[in-house]
Amino acid sequence: MTDLVLRNVRLPDHLSAVDILIGGGRIEAIGPGLGDDVAAPVQEGGGALASPGLVETHIHLDKAGILHRCSLCHGTLAEAVSETARAKAAFTEADVYARAEAVLRTAISHGTTRMRSFVEIDPRAGFRSFDALLQLRADYAHAITLELCAFAQEGLTNEPETYAMLDAALARGADLVGGCPYTDPDPERHVSMIFDLARKYDVAVDFHLDFDLDAAGSNIPHVLRETEARGWGGRTSIGHVTKLSAMAPGEAEAQCQRLASAGIALTVLPATDLFLMGRDAEQLSPRGMFAAHRQAGTGLLATLSTNNVLNPFTPFGDVSLIRMANLYANIAQAGTPGEMTTIHGMITTQAARLLGAPDPTLARGAVADIVLLDAESPAMAVATVAPALWGCKEGRPSFARAKPTLFDPS
Repeated sequence: MTDLVLRNVRLPDHLSAVDILIGGGRIEAIGPGLGDDVAAPVQEGGGALASPGLVETHIHLDKAGILHRCSLCHGTLAEAVSETARAKAAFTEADVYARAEAVLRTAISHGTTRMRSFVEIDPRAGFRSFDALLQLRADYAHAITLELCAFAQEGLTNEPETYAMLDAALARGADLVGGCPYTDPDPERHVSMIFDLARKYDVAVDFHLDFDLDAAGSNIPHVLRETEARGWGGRTSIGHVTKLSAMAPGEAEAQCQRLASAGIALTVLPATDLFLMGRDAEQLSPRGMFAAHRQAGTGLLATLSTNNVLNPFTPFGDVSLIRMANLYANIAQAGTPGEMTTIHGMITTQAARLLGAPDPTLARGAVADIVLLDAESPAMAVATVAPALWGCKEGRPSFARAKPTLFDPS
């Protein structure tokens, strides 16, 4: 039984506007004029692009919106880590919920229907942030699928209490576990300990990795070895990996081929990588972001994401993935329609794959997670930072935004 008719929308593989019939949370049919005789509510698309829901693969809801509590003097990674560690000791559950909710609501209004958020769990943060995000996950399940990664930002081997706390969080409902080897005095052991927890609870892993511009000293080999030894291909992700942008092209491509063969996905964070990297350069500052879309030939699963909003890691942001895709395209100098279509995939189909979600491609039988973008194609959506006009989660409308009205002088 049809619950909703999405009328007069564009799809990339259709020459003319179509209707989408939605029932039971899934797409029933796609074609021209399908809604003419259906007794169901109608959402007029006005020729907008119907896109799969946008997917955020790497964000930190728990420490969003704390810029006013921190001192930003140097704009370095070390400063961001230390300032955030200082600030989070004063977090309360209500405080984290309020800040995270504001970001989550904005993300929904920009067309995001699925999200993976890291949440720091250690002696400074306790379980306050985790408890807040558990509640947020439940409260907004109707509009967005929120996945929580129990995360060790400040090391494990130097702070054994954190390991026990991650264990407890996984037992209480964290969806996966994540680590940050570059903050640990023993990165190799750090990686192994995170995999131990993943195996214990049979969950995926996600690492912040290689966050600098020195081509040497990569921790990718540690992650590769553990992934292959434990059979965790397809369940391992790494984020940032800015070292790859400092490697010779052949070396970077070889690394990407190894990652692809092992089933390890990669997420780049354009805003944070651009803000924090290359600050010691006196001229011709490097972009500091790896142009991962160019590695499609290696089979690498690559996405892009927001990372942080209004904190020392990224002192700006509106959690719009379309804007982030446009920023990525600018940094990567990706301007062809084909490249920008690929980039749109990095926040939709490829991002859904990284999170292990069902294929979000809009087709009969697919889950009806849909966003209407004010554009004629995925490439133009990225090129113009097309606003999201309307969206639904499993066929339930989740937001609407009217187009601007320009007034005639008369």
